[in-house]
Amino acid sequence: MAAPAQPQETDEDKPLDPAAERVRRKLVRFMGINLAILFAAVMAVVVALVYKSMAPAENGEARSPAALPAEALSGEILLPAGARILSHAISGNRLSLHLRLAAGGEAMLVYDMAEGRPVGRFTIVHDVP
Repeated sequence: MAAPAQPQETDEDKPLDPAAERVRRKLVRFMGINLAILFAAVMAVVVALVYKSMAPAENGEARSPAALPAEALSGEILLPAGARILSHAISGNRLSLHLRLAAGGEAMLVYDMAEGRPVGRFTIVHDVP
């Protein structure tokens, strides 16, 4: 009977020499530390994003008109005599009105709805060639 065949030894099966083993341990430790730092940084970003999405709007940020209470959106806008509103637009708490004036010209009025007062008036002048 023949003896069972012995497996051949390869370079991967041999133990590393002590210097190579120290280098390998340092690399594994370095990789573990870097992965922990990377994980902590990613978690900090995720926590910041969640906090930012949950925090209420600050004073510097414009609140949407839908978020304002109904009584904050009521009031009067004083238009020049004989003016007609051609169009309007709203952005945040600002309302702009495009008017045709009684004298035949056009103007843009900008109102701050939170403060209930006009913040700008622009006369539209057409350039004649």
